[in-house]
Amino acid sequence: MSLAKQLDFNLYLITDRNQTGSLRLLDVVEEALKGGVRCVQLREKDLSSRELYELAYDMRKLTGRYDARLIINDRVDVAMAVDADGVHLGLNSIPIHRVRRLMGDNKLIGLSCHNQVNAVMAQEKGADFITFGPVYYTPSKAQYGKPVGVEKLEIVSHLLEIPVFALGGIKRDNIHEVMAAGADGIALVSGIIASDDPKGEAAAMISMLPPSLSREK
Repeated sequence: MSLAKQLDFNLYLITDRNQTGSLRLLDVVEEALKGGVRCVQLREKDLSSRELYELAYDMRKLTGRYDARLIINDRVDVAMAVDADGVHLGLNSIPIHRVRRLMGDNKLIGLSCHNQVNAVMAQEKGADFITFGPVYYTPSKAQYGKPVGVEKLEIVSHLLEIPVFALGGIKRDNIHEVMAAGADGIALVSGIIASDDPKGEAAAMISMLPPSLSREK
C-alpha cells in the first residue's frame, strides 16, 4: 500500500450523534468537512441495520461532495453496500484477512488497538492503520481501563511502519504532545462533534498537524 496515495488525512473524525445536541449529525459533519476534515468514521453502534445503512448512504454522498473518505465502523456489509472507502475493526471483529478478501486491496482497514501486542499484530495481519489509545482519560473509553499514556504511544509509533492515530482525550492543548511522541495523526470524537463550532475547531486542529503523513521515524 502506498501511504501517500491511500492515507491522505491526518485527522480521523469519529461520529457520535448523541453528542451533537440539537443539531443533525450530517450537519455537524458537514461543518467539520468545511473546516478541512478529510476522513470520517461512521460509528453509530446502536442503530438498526437499516437505519445505519440509510445514514451511511447519506454520509457517503456528503463526504463525496467534499472529496473526503468514509470509513464504516465494524459493519463490512454496510461499508460495501454504500461503497465506503474502508472499515474500522475492533479486536472482536471479523479477522482482517477475511475483510480484505471481501473488500479488496484498494479499501482501507483500520484497527482499534490498546496495547503494543494488539498494535504489532494489527500490522502483521495486514491493517492499513491503527488507532491507539486511549492516550488520555476520556469517559467514552473508560471501559478499556486506564489511559495508555504518551510513553506507550511513543513506543508503538516507532515500532510500526503503518500509520498510528492517537485516540482518547485528544484536544488542542495536547496535539503537540502526541505528535512529538511519533503519532502520524489524531483520532477524536467530542473535540469536534460536540463543539459549538465544528468547522472552526476542525480547522484549528488541522493547522497544528503536519501537512501529510510521514514514516520517517
